Amino acid sequence: MNVDRPALHDGKSVPKVSMAIIERFDGLANYLYPMLTNASRQHRVFRDTMIAAIFEQYRLFHAAAKSGQASRIYEADAGLAYLKELLRFSAGPDRKLVSRRQCEVASVHLAETGAMLGAWIRSVQKRSGGG
Repeated sequence: MNVDRPALHDGKSVPKVSMAIIERFDGLANYLYPMLTNASRQHRVFRDTMIAAIFEQYRLFHAAAKSGQASRIYEADAGLAYLKELLRFSAGPDRKLVSRRQCEVASVHLAETGAMLGAWIRSVQKRSGGG
């Protein structure tokens, strides 16, 4: 058994790229989580939605990694788009749950994660012969 790529129950292995994506996403989660937990009670519904979306994204990444199906990878990509929209909403001038600078830093984390996910999608498309 290879240490870098743990074997699954069906003999498949988890792609290294998925673990790298999860590690990159950790940067976003670790950056946003303290800000969100300290958000005003006035915004608790949004705060809980954003935190839930962050943890749901981990589930989507792991589901995509375990299955290797392009459709699961696309779901993970859609989850990132949803997080991007929530982030944009949180930095709106009427809310300012995060500052413009904090939004920019979090957006960089999202963009880096998205670029890695996009490369994974392209490699799966290439392997399956199109898409």
